[in-house]
Amino acid sequence: MTAPLSLSSQANRTSASPISYFIQKAISTPGLISLAAGLVDESCFPSNDISAAVQAMMADPTASKAALQYGSTQGYPKLRSQVLEMFAASDASGLGSALAPLALNNLTPDDVILTTGSQQLLYLLGEALFDVGDIVICEAPSYFVYHGVLQSQGVRVYSVPMDDGGMRMDELEALLHRLEAAGELPRVKLIYTVDYFQNPTGLTLAADRRPKLVEIAKEFGRSHRILILEDAAYRELRYEGSDLPSVKSFDPSNEYVIYTSTFSKPCAPGLKTGFAIVPRELVAPICHLKGNHDFGSSNLAQHILSRLIENGAYARHVLSLREVYRKKAQAMLRSLEQEFADWPEVRWTHPRGGLYVWLSFPADFDAGDHGPLVERALAEGVLYVPGQFGHVPDEFGNIPKNEVRLSFGVSSPEQIAEGIRRLRKACRGLEKQRGKGL
Repeated sequence: MTAPLSLSSQANRTSASPISYFIQKAISTPGLISLAAGLVDESCFPSNDISAAVQAMMADPTASKAALQYGSTQGYPKLRSQVLEMFAASDASGLGSALAPLALNNLTPDDVILTTGSQQLLYLLGEALFDVGDIVICEAPSYFVYHGVLQSQGVRVYSVPMDDGGMRMDELEALLHRLEAAGELPRVKLIYTVDYFQNPTGLTLAADRRPKLVEIAKEFGRSHRILILEDAAYRELRYEGSDLPSVKSFDPSNEYVIYTSTFSKPCAPGLKTGFAIVPRELVAPICHLKGNHDFGSSNLAQHILSRLIENGAYARHVLSLREVYRKKAQAMLRSLEQEFADWPEVRWTHPRGGLYVWLSFPADFDAGDHGPLVERALAEGVLYVPGQFGHVPDEFGNIPKNEVRLSFGVSSPEQIAEGIRRLRKACRGLEKQRGKGL
């Protein structure tokens, strides 16, 4: 008889993403309107611009050789410079000043690492920083895919409530005080925030909380440094209002904040390229680990993106994409107003960017993954992501099950309206069962 396979403790801590079931349902169910997966609208891919960039590179012997050869582990130097220039320009806009490119925070391209999507950075960072039993603090709710990474790495996750201004700083301070009193503060390694149009809620960290977050990390990091991971994956998908300065902009010494983002959402996920601006002391450890993974992310993809930025195609595409998603967001919010007007207890967020709306039902309404709404919604032909995936259990093991994440990324405005109508119909059926007759 074959001996049993002995897996590592990390492999045994790692499970499939909870959203896998919902993605499979969306793929395998004809006629289903998916308001679940946060995918990019395929009709908006910059196919012509990418094709032109590739053709120009391949027609140039020098450029083609450079793009098709191995690259460096840290990433294409020209693209790293361009990333930093775009970041500085965004923050200059957000701060309302005319800061010169590359002057912001005394950063240089040597502080930038290019990765295989921002997800790789999240994983590499854990390898560089965490030991089993360490603590990461995140928003409640937060990006559930990162929860899976942390679980795999043996990290304990604590969460901080949000309001319309994002993570509450008073609650963060209270949590850190409790951990300090319990002797656990030395295990706190990282505070994680998706601070622009958050996945899953669509909320944005308020302007006055951004410097405060850095102050809190410094205050409680007296004996050991507590880092902030600023996940700005959706920053460029802004449809309303002005840009806000990054949390990173309040870290002038480049010691406390890791800023990460991706080209997947504002350009094309198939290029699978992300980037991070990190404290100088972290560059070598992360690159050493990254070298063990891949010796560097796709060099060809990096050269394509560099050309798109250089010739202006990337900036033009982002502007057009904002308008597409703005119309979709408006369609979802308008449909929610219409369909749920007769149920005033239901609330939802009003994002100014990103891909998500967070829908909250009364506390006793079960929208969880094993609850009745999932199956009834599927029967009506619409799919959503249960909001419970974005939460970690509280001290009593409880997780809210009355919330829903809705994405307007892939469906048309017409499909979005129909999807919300189907969702309301599914809810109405359950309300009748509960005797409320809505």
